[in-house]
Amino acid sequence: MSFVFNLPYQENHKLRKVVERIEKDEKLRAIWKCSNVMAIERLGYTDHGATHVKIVANSALRILRILLKNNVAPSIVKDYTMKNEDAEVVVVLGALFHDAGMMIARKEHELFGAAISMSKLEHILEEIYQPHEVTVMLSEVMHAIVSHEEPHRPLTVEAGVVKVADALDMEKGRARLPFKAGRVDIHSVSALSIEKVRIQEGGALEKPVVVRVSMSNSAGIFQIDELLKPRIESAGLGKYIHVIAEVTGEEKGIIKKFEF
Repeated sequence: MSFVFNLPYQENHKLRKVVERIEKDEKLRAIWKCSNVMAIERLGYTDHGATHVKIVANSALRILRILLKNNVAPSIVKDYTMKNEDAEVVVVLGALFHDAGMMIARKEHELFGAAISMSKLEHILEEIYQPHEVTVMLSEVMHAIVSHEEPHRPLTVEAGVVKVADALDMEKGRARLPFKAGRVDIHSVSALSIEKVRIQEGGALEKPVVVRVSMSNSAGIFQIDELLKPRIESAGLGKYIHVIAEVTGEEKGIIKKFEF
């Protein structure tokens, strides 16, 4: 049984071939399962498995394509004279493998993830790319995996896109498990306030990427200002991304009382 990502490949045949191989990879599905057992069952965190990486991959591809349409050159094109389609492969692979290290531990999971992913990525890429291109692709994907978490900083457009896309998976469904398990703090309440996240192309006078966040409660501002904003800035994409967060409809209460 395969896991389908429903990525909009468009004319990127390399991306289609890469993802088709990943969708059939039983060992990779086991990695995502183990990552979720560690994250949810043992640490009380949010989803870090197949559903999460699918969302991140689609968001990363959406952001990158908006940047490409607005003449932002990917680092793999600028530094290695490769193509935009290769940059799309980098962000998707970075997104799909960025949390693989969670199967081992939360702390430094980005480093564990790079180690876990290396041989599997090499095997996938060498069926599509020439040997010297495989090395370049591995370098760029590994950088995206490692730099999605502090203290590492993205030094490529593609890595920055993966970091931002990871942060944008914050709709309330992602926060339900920790909240129901009794984790009632500003992080869980704020996360539960995020109703919808939409990635859109900006208008003529706006930054290329517009992220619209609908909130049910103004507590969601913590999620935006303290968590999302620093991630966008550290990703090096602040000049390209405009975030608009607003309470839609009547503000809903999440908790009635909090004491310690």
